[in-house]
Amino acid sequence: MGLFDKLKNGLAKTRDNIAKSFDNVFTPCEIDDDFYDEIEELLIMSDVGVNTTGVILDEFKEKVKSEHLKTTDESRKFLMDSIKEQMTLDETAYDFEKGKAVILVIGVNGVGKTTSIGKLAAIYKKEGKKVMMAAADTFRAAAGEQLSEWANRAGVDIVRGSEGQDPASVVFDALRSAKAKNTDMLICDTAGRLHNKKNLMEELKKIHRIIDKEYPEALRETLVVIDGTTGQNGLIQAREFHEAADATGIIMTKLDGTAKGGIAIAVQSELNIPVKFIGVGEGLDDLQRFDPDAFVEALFASDNKDPEDEAADDMTLDAEDEDVNT
Repeated sequence: MGLFDKLKNGLAKTRDNIAKSFDNVFTPCEIDDDFYDEIEELLIMSDVGVNTTGVILDEFKEKVKSEHLKTTDESRKFLMDSIKEQMTLDETAYDFEKGKAVILVIGVNGVGKTTSIGKLAAIYKKEGKKVMMAAADTFRAAAGEQLSEWANRAGVDIVRGSEGQDPASVVFDALRSAKAKNTDMLICDTAGRLHNKKNLMEELKKIHRIIDKEYPEALRETLVVIDGTTGQNGLIQAREFHEAADATGIIMTKLDGTAKGGIAIAVQSELNIPVKFIGVGEGLDDLQRFDPDAFVEALFASDNKDPEDEAADDMTLDAEDEDVNT
């Protein structure tokens, strides 16, 4: 199964929730206020959020006006374009992957943080990078054991500390080990709590000071893991972690388990923090880099094929049959 098919299957619950409504909204008729109201309701139901929905609608209306569109079926592509514009990734979004990097992964317990680290390690290992994990979330019972299991599954090294150990000291040991072994990506599991922002900020500041001293040349990335099934609560978590940790990206997990996958649009649009990875399944390879165009196509594109497209497909199949017969 290709990446787009995995994405489409992973977003099936959201698609089932909105696809028929989306098709109905764009049934050919004249564009009027009721049409815009239906789109607004549809986006909010998908957990895109009120603020982001307002921005999308304003841009969409401008496009409809500038293109002099009269009927709803003509405007479908322009709405999808407006949504994509809210999720566009900067061309430097994945620059941290181009050299030796230290990735800090944070998030509250239960969002899939440890699992995401394992899958992230598997991605980079498959791409030929030398990867190491640091089990620096030392205040959650069994966190080290769980991360060790994922390290074994991904086939990468891991540096562990004892339960309750200072997280920064674990990162210190991991940094020295990563440099000695010429590791490409050091992925640190840390900050699995948010009940006290001050403590969290102090912990992360200490970790950054150690990186400054021990590995100043390393590229850095701070990824916040958000559970897609929590909807708007995930948006609140992302905002609070960003305030405490100055996040550079989001890992959105469990999108296969929610009927409101539009939360990924809301997070990026409202917080201006790019979604960089999304989880659409439980398998080791079900975490993938975020592609805004593919995401919107998989989420909102119609399953109904245009007759001209079907005819083109038939011509392609006929040509393939001729090649086989030849």
